[in-house]
Amino acid sequence: MENLKAQGFVLLDVDVVALNNAGKNTSSNFENAVATKQIRKNGRTYVYVSGQAWRYWWRDTLQKNYDWELSPVIREQKIAYTEANPIKYPDDDIFGYMRAAKDVELDKDGQPLKDNKGKERTKNVTVTRISPLKNSAIISVASIKPEENWSSMARQEGDSVPYGKQEYSAIMKGMFSLDLKQVGVFSNYNKTGYVNLSDILRKEALENGAQEIDDDYMKDAQGNPLKLVQLDKNIRINRATDTLKALKNISGGAMQTSNLGDVTPKFIILATTKTGNHPFSHVASNYSGSGEYYAQLNVEGLREIIEDYKQDFKGKLYIGKRKGFLDDKEAELNKLADDYKDLVEFTTVNGAIDNYVKQIESQIK
Repeated sequence: MENLKAQGFVLLDVDVVALNNAGKNTSSNFENAVATKQIRKNGRTYVYVSGQAWRYWWRDTLQKNYDWELSPVIREQKIAYTEANPIKYPDDDIFGYMRAAKDVELDKDGQPLKDNKGKERTKNVTVTRISPLKNSAIISVASIKPEENWSSMARQEGDSVPYGKQEYSAIMKGMFSLDLKQVGVFSNYNKTGYVNLSDILRKEALENGAQEIDDDYMKDAQGNPLKLVQLDKNIRINRATDTLKALKNISGGAMQTSNLGDVTPKFIILATTKTGNHPFSHVASNYSGSGEYYAQLNVEGLREIIEDYKQDFKGKLYIGKRKGFLDDKEAELNKLADDYKDLVEFTTVNGAIDNYVKQIESQIK
């Protein structure tokens, strides 16, 4: 199977939200005040949602809308980890993990070794999996100065309790990459990040329909390919396509009770590339006009990317836009799709996701 990556770029459009807070606002005049996450670049301020928060929304949506059984979280003193079983739990597969555990020692025939008292011998093992799904933070395209607004907790009796919170309206961008070759494929050889499975879990997987395949890159001392464990093709397709389809329903963010915001994409680009390089990071930019900063979709920049990287794309690029969002760019996007009929399809956001999902169903071997 080719080393294919599903690359995505999204734009969100939110109004009066505080999607990811940063704790107490020490610069506020209010005793109870919450700051939103923000960062500075080139002397200007941008609001953002951490990559970790975006992943939390994503995982939660897969559980609630796509019936994923999530890996249970185990807590011990100051650490927490999941079950680290990507065979059973699809989120362990897609989102990765690290866990120190004990593993049963097996002989060359895959049978448990016993000590002199007849008990199964165990060894310490740390299982880790680099996440096939990688994502950026979600950050405002244009520089933003959050507004601090006064609120109060008040009921029919007693004095109200005032507090401050930072809110903003913004067009925000994010990008992600899903390694299609890595989904549902696991190694367990002794190299940091590559002990995905314990010996006993590997044995159970092979006994329940998984198969061994050659690793295209890793070899043993004799030059023979090391072995990977690969789940059934339908399982791998379902996990990859569910992950992408979840973008249609994704929800989350802080203060949603009184600052409800829609965090589904209003613009999206989806493409499969033969390399890990993400080409779409600068499609949207911070543009200054008349002293004001605002978000701009650079269609000419997208055209340049298509020309520069068209040999790296596998299949079509799917571009989706919601009506009412950046409608001034619609004619340019239609012309772009017309100029690259065999490479680009321009449609709605959900249409782009659905059509792209059909494409990767044929790309996962």
